[in-house]
Order: sequence, then C-alpha cells, then structure tokens
Amino acid sequence: MKFDKKYINTRITVIVVFAALLMIAIIARAVVTATVQNEKWKKVGAVSVSDTLPLPAARGNILSADGQLMASSLPDYKVYIDFLSGVERLKDSIAPDGSKVKVFDPKQVADKDSMWKANLDTICRGLAEICPNYTYEEHYAHLKKGLDGHKRYWDVSPRVVLNFIQFNELMRLPIFNLKNRYASGLTIDPRNNRNKPFGSLARRTLGEMFGAKDSARSGLELAYDSLLRGEPGRKHNKKVLSKYLSIVDKEPVDGYDLVSTIDVSMQDICESALREKLHELDASMGVVVLMEVKTGDVKAIVNLMRYDDGEYYEARNYALAALMEPGSTFKTASILVALDDGYIKTTDYVDTGSGICNMYGAMMKDHNWHRGGYGTIDVPHVLMVSSNVGVSKLIDKYYHNQPDKFVEGLRRVGIGTPLGLPFDGAANPVIRMPHKDHKGGYRMSDNWSATALAWMSIGYETQIPPISTVSFYNAIANGGKMVRPRFVKGISKNGEMVEEFPVEVIRPHICKDSSLKDIQGILYRVVNDKDGLGKRAGNPYFHVSGKTGTAQVATGGGYKAGHNEHLVSFCGYYPSEDPKYTCIVAIRHAYYVASGGGQAGPVFSKIAQRIYSKNVTTDINLAKDSTAVLVPNVKNGNVMAARYVLDKLGMKSKGGQGYEWGTAAEGEHYVEFQSVKMNENVVPSVLGMGARDAVYALSSRGMNVRMRGKGKVTSQSVASGRKVVKGQTVTLELK
Repeated sequence: MKFDKKYINTRITVIVVFAALLMIAIIARAVVTATVQNEKWKKVGAVSVSDTLPLPAARGNILSADGQLMASSLPDYKVYIDFLSGVERLKDSIAPDGSKVKVFDPKQVADKDSMWKANLDTICRGLAEICPNYTYEEHYAHLKKGLDGHKRYWDVSPRVVLNFIQFNELMRLPIFNLKNRYASGLTIDPRNNRNKPFGSLARRTLGEMFGAKDSARSGLELAYDSLLRGEPGRKHNKKVLSKYLSIVDKEPVDGYDLVSTIDVSMQDICESALREKLHELDASMGVVVLMEVKTGDVKAIVNLMRYDDGEYYEARNYALAALMEPGSTFKTASILVALDDGYIKTTDYVDTGSGICNMYGAMMKDHNWHRGGYGTIDVPHVLMVSSNVGVSKLIDKYYHNQPDKFVEGLRRVGIGTPLGLPFDGAANPVIRMPHKDHKGGYRMSDNWSATALAWMSIGYETQIPPISTVSFYNAIANGGKMVRPRFVKGISKNGEMVEEFPVEVIRPHICKDSSLKDIQGILYRVVNDKDGLGKRAGNPYFHVSGKTGTAQVATGGGYKAGHNEHLVSFCGYYPSEDPKYTCIVAIRHAYYVASGGGQAGPVFSKIAQRIYSKNVTTDINLAKDSTAVLVPNVKNGNVMAARYVLDKLGMKSKGGQGYEWGTAAEGEHYVEFQSVKMNENVVPSVLGMGARDAVYALSSRGMNVRMRGKGKVTSQSVASGRKVVKGQTVTLELK
C-alpha cells in the first residue's frame, strides 16, 4: 500500500500546532493566576484551609504501687441540639423596627418540627432514665421550649454533663441515633474528666484538676504535670469539593503513667484507723504518714479535716504543708544533738525536782508537776516520761552560751533539713538561728530571748511539718541514713516501666554510730519499758520504738486569750530489731484530756498490727488441723479477687464464674458465690461488702461515700435499686 506523504505531514503539523497552543494557554493561565487573580485565590485559600487546631493528648494515669488505677481520665460529654439543622435559610427580611430577621424555609421547618414532635415523648422518657436529676416532665418542658423557640444551641438536658455510659445510652434514642449528624442537629463537646476509682483515698496527695479541663491544680497531678500531660498534636481542616476534611499534621503523644508508692490497702488501713479516733475525740483534724524505712517510699498518707457536717474529708495536705509546733516528738532530736556533741551520756542524771522549774522568769512544768514531779532521773527516763524540765535543763546547761551550735546540731541530725519535695506548697522546717551582736553576744530581740532555747528544746518555738518529723525518725530506724520521702517509683508507658526513680539519700549519717545506738535504745524503752509513756503504741506480736508528743496549740488570740487545742502525736518505727515501716500519727483536738501516748499511740498500734499481719507470709498449711475443713468467712463484693485468693490458699470455691460482683456464703466444704449483675445506672447493694469494694462500687457510679465503723457493710443510706444520682452521698455503716 502506498502512503500519501503530503497527508501525513499535514496531520503532524496540526497536532504540533495544537499542542503548542495548549502549552501557551496553560502558561498564560498560570501567569494570570499568579498576577491578575493573585488576591482572589489568596482569599479562597484562606477559606479552604483553617488555622491549625490543637489535637489533645490523653492524660496519663496515676497507679498505686501494685498497679491499681488511682486516677484516670475518662471522657464525659456536653451535648447540644440545633432545632433548625438541615433547614435552608432564605433571604433575610426586614422587621417593622428595621432590624434583619432570619427567614427559614417554612416547609422544611414544619418537617423538622413534626419529626421532633413525633419522637419527643420517647426521647424524654429515655432522658429521665439516663439523667435522673430531672423528671420526665422537666425534660419534656425543657426540650419543648427549645423546639418551640427553634433554638440553635440548646442543652439536651439542663446543665448536665454526661458520662461515657450515659452518652452511649443517649445515642440510642430516636433522632440521636441518626447516622447523619447534620440531620439530627447534634453538637457534641467531649471533655476530659479525671476519675478516682477509690474515692477519697489519698485524694490530696494524688491532687486535683481544675474542673473537667486538663489543668492540674495540686498534688502529684501538678508536681508531674509535664509527664502526665503528654504532647498535643496539630490538625487543620481543609475544604475539598465543598466538604471539610480534618488533616492531622502531628499525632499527639499521650502522657506517661505515674507509678506511685501508695499502697491502696495500707492507705485504707491508715484512713479507717485515724477516722475512727477522730470521731471519738471530736477532733478538728488528723494526719497519718506511713513510710517504708529503706526506700523512703510513702505507702500511705492521710489528711482529714472536720467539716460543718461533722464528717472528715481530705481538704488540705497537712502532712506536707502544715507548719506545726511538734511538741515532745521534737525532744528526741534535742537529746540526740547533745549525745552526738558528747555533752551527755545515757548514764547521766538530771534533777527535775518537783516538776516545776523557773527558766529565766518563765515557769517550765512537767505534765505530772501536780503529783510532785519525777525527781532525779537518768537521760533515758527523761525521754521515757517526756520530762519538759529534764530536757530543757540539759540543753540549757550545755548550749545556753552557744545556742547557734544547738540549732546547727538540729540541722545536722536532719530534723531541720529541707526535704526538697516536688509538691507545690510543701513546707520546710522553720528553726530560728540566733543572731550575734557586734560584741559576739546574742541579741535578745524578736529573734531570740533568754527562754527561746529552753522552749525550743521541747518542741515549741519551732515549726515542723509532719513529713519532716517522720523522715527524721525514719533515719534513726534506717541506721542513721536519711532518705528523701519518695511518692513516685517511676513512669510507665503501655504497662511497661520506662524509668524508675532512684532512692535519694539526703544524709548518709545523721550522727555518730554510738549516738544512734543510744537513741535507738531509748526509743525502744519509751514503748516497751513499764515506765515509758508510749506503751499503748506497742504490740504483743512485735516490738515498737518511738516517742509520744503533746503540744498546746493556740487557734486564735494567742495561748492565753485564744481557744486552745492540743496536738497529740506518736512517731515511731517497727519491728524495732529490723525496722520495715516508720509512721507518724498526729491529731489536733480540744478534748479536755490530751495524751500523745493515750490518744495517738493506739492509732499507731492498730495501723502497725494490721499492716504487719498483712505482710505475714507464713504457710497456712502449718496451721491446718488435718481432720478439719477450713471454710473462711468471705465478704460479698469482688468475686474474681476472692476466688483468686482462695485459689492461692488452696481452698475450694464454686459459682460466680464470669461475673465481677457477687455474694459469698459458707458451704460445708467450700465457699459458694452467687453472681450479681450490677447495672451502672442503679444504686447497687453493698451490704456484706468490705469498705474497699463498697467504696469502689459506689464511687465508680459518681456517688460520694461516707463510712462509719469497720468490718462489713451492715446498712446503706440510699437503698439499692434506685436510680444513680451523680454526686449524691451514701453513708455506710460497718460492723
């Protein structure tokens, strides 16, 4: 076949010319866009791409020492309704007063109204179950008002924030369950709520957040906020084909979890023991700090204050922030300084006379002065009977002309050492240092007086937070090594430890070995000798060492004019031969009798015995009678936890599989569990449960819990089966 070259050349020429023209047109269009239409496309770009928006990170959890959840972020929701969503807006009209009036398509408005009116009854009945704060009639009136007024941003329920469960229930109701959110008119505002599964336990130490926002206020939440908070990401919205797409520029990095040193069961033991004594004395406040000797780990910290309703709540971290005149627990430091400086020995004697001594014009008295005093006693007995006269005479004799050496000694042995804790508001000890004049003497002024040394030596004219006192006694228990109190063991991510915080040594040796041995021997005798005032802090199963404390506290107008209270305390450690824990109990009250040994001592003893028995690991098989069948008395509550314990002890149980909660009954040869299905929106029955399970079951539903007594729950003020009202208080009686 023969081709026509002229025809082919013509076609190629046409194609080349067309391509050239197309390229010229593209280039021309680009030039016009970049120059003539530059401002136009800048405005389009500004509309199409929004400003960068923050993408919040999930806040980390705070865990107990054994991994239990103590503080966690759970979402809650504020939900609004646009009753005109999906309705076309027409051209605005002018009202008679000259103002513009928005006009919507009347047919679409009517269709929207009819959709809501057809489902309003069902929706309000559902809301009455989901949000029982309001009745069906109140929900109906509220939504009817928004519907009739065609409100654009109307609360689904007045002033109500929904938790995760309530929100899911809401989304099952008519209209709310529409897949097209635009058609339903819903606007959902998710919030970050901080939840504490164990209620008030260690509340002030864990810390608080400002409302539901991710803003730390106090405690561990504030001290480790940068770790818990994580790093927020970034996103922006871009308009593509008339739709906005959310584009993530940087993924958020979730916060780390804090592994605290708090032991939940020890915290519960300390709080219940202290609360019981506070009620008995009608005390104004009380503190307990339990510390592990070797590590300085704070296993429990309780701060309870009486409110107007007569109940006790964690309102302020007194253990860390309250500067108090410690009273007689401070005498241990005074005697230790004199022993360490070589001025006194345990074999020395001091004449306390009839229990009254004139110290530079002020009368120093022992608590038994009206019975004739203690007479001449040795140094150990000075602390054993807590003689004010004995301590002040010894210290004044050797330090009156060199009081600065005594103050330096207090700092050396650790009682005056700043602990450098990470908490906002944590206080340091305040111990005055006397000022010298130009001649080398000591100025008698507001800073110092002739009586200052004597009263300082017995725990007045100084201000020491309880955490400093317990750290000092912990150093004595720890062979003279003072460690910094530790509240956080480390940080974890996705269940794995990322970093462990080391034990920090503040002072390797607070005193000479000989002085330490002497003071340890004296503290042992305070509790275990028949003459010691700390006998009620002791225990028949192990030895306790420590010191009682009683101080007068002026609450207004000074000691003479004001209403006086007493601060009674006991600080010590156990077992004396191989110390595991150091603990301080401090109680402030206006009871007519004040005794550190008689009022704080029994609380210490109860805490020590319960924690000691908790850690006993003797094989239970050694206590078994081969002919007997052991069936323990098991409390109602967490079935899975109870079954786990029974399995570990080799005891038989049956029933309760697959359920978290249940009741327990003693069978002939086993414990039998009956499963209980607990509705999240219904008040559960906590009768027969222990305090820990009862508090968790109620507080996890948003209810507040108050407890009286100890043992099993025998009654609850809000009957089971009722709808849960978030924030309602339930009072539990335990026996």
